Amino acid sequence: MSLAATGSPRPVDLGPLRRHWPLLPLAATVLFLLAPLPAGDATASGKVGPADAASLLLALVCGVQALRGRVRTLTPLGVLVLGAPGVGLAVATMTAGDPYAALPGFVRYLQVFVLVPAAVVLLVRDAREFRLAAGCFVVLALVQGAVGVVQYATHTGASYQGENVRAVGTFGPGDVMGMATVVAYGLVVATAAALAPALPKRVRRIAGGCALALVLPLVLSFSRGAWIATFGAAVLVMAMAGIRRALRVLVALAAVGVVLVGGLGVGSEMVAERLTSITQVSSAPDQSVTDRYTMWAAAESMWRERPAVGVGLKGFPAHRDGHSSLGLSSGSDTAGAGQAFIKQPLLSPHNMYLLILSEQGLTGLLALAGGWAALLVAGLRRCAVGTDPGIRDCGLIATGLFVWQLTDFLYADIGGPSTVLTGVIIGLAAWWALPSGGFAARADSSPSSFGGPAAEGPAPR
Repeated sequence: MSLAATGSPRPVDLGPLRRHWPLLPLAATVLFLLAPLPAGDATASGKVGPADAASLLLALVCGVQALRGRVRTLTPLGVLVLGAPGVGLAVATMTAGDPYAALPGFVRYLQVFVLVPAAVVLLVRDAREFRLAAGCFVVLALVQGAVGVVQYATHTGASYQGENVRAVGTFGPGDVMGMATVVAYGLVVATAAALAPALPKRVRRIAGGCALALVLPLVLSFSRGAWIATFGAAVLVMAMAGIRRALRVLVALAAVGVVLVGGLGVGSEMVAERLTSITQVSSAPDQSVTDRYTMWAAAESMWRERPAVGVGLKGFPAHRDGHSSLGLSSGSDTAGAGQAFIKQPLLSPHNMYLLILSEQGLTGLLALAGGWAALLVAGLRRCAVGTDPGIRDCGLIATGLFVWQLTDFLYADIGGPSTVLTGVIIGLAAWWALPSGGFAARADSSPSSFGGPAAEGPAPR
């Protein structure tokens, strides 16, 4: 008599887990950002959160799989693009005025811009695994966005214009960009999935619903930089997906905006004030805009002092006052969301490109931003020349996320727990853009996690 006949439980099929277990640290790197972190001082350094620990495990797993010959193989171009930032970082560290003080910065940059992207590129084997990683961004965004909406509704968020209404999720007022960033990531992924013709209609409808739901917490974050970057990335994704699809999505998003802000009055005055302030960069800028432009000028002044290698990693705070005008304030005021009033010091120029230029000079900017430009051009080219329709959604997601990040870098730089996701996004963009020689262990051909066909990564070129 068989086990089935006697009613005994059937053994659990562990096949998918055995096949995809290297992705567990990647999923953990994204989803561990759901864990609330205690409010801390922005001046403290050396913090390693759960997501950072998961990213280090991801790099370790990648190393083990590489020794076993079970990772993606890269062409010399891929090795150059992924490895050049490490060389630039080493030069900036060795030439810094205090190399020991620059060492923590070297470790952080190496984690975000070298180790994590390389691990993602090498471990993600096919479109199915790419979609699994992208889906984690949507889950993270929905949960953090829900927390943010509750904060606005119950006046338990971060302080904004004298009221505790700013949606910050579990990141707290010390990292007001954290929730806005992860919600924007999820919105871009969901929008791309909703526009991908090869995905099942049910999946596209769910993705579209998620994208619409994420508009509200993004608005309530009151983050101008996130709004601009999301708008730009979403428009690009819509254009690549087709004009007719783009128009339908734009109409739906406009309707949601009218209902939320115009009809229900959700943060209408605050949102209008925030939108107006975007254009007030010269006539009547607020203090945050003044501080930002002052720090941009300070970063440029540092670069002119040492144009080749900059002032060294982690050197901006030490050189800031010597290169800033009197218009710079003593810091930004933060409070609410369970934290008492704290004045956060201004430790970076809030522009990633200027931060690299001031601390690493032209050497670092060429190594980092040059590689990003190469990935962007290669990714857009691959989307334009046409690929297997079954994996077109991966191109929309990768390109949309990468464009969002590069645009946001005009208004922000790395910092906070969500920084590790920057490395994941660069890795996903590189997975799509870089040529590959395949895998020693081939991916299975079972259906994808989004219900579409599984497909291999970028074919050799």
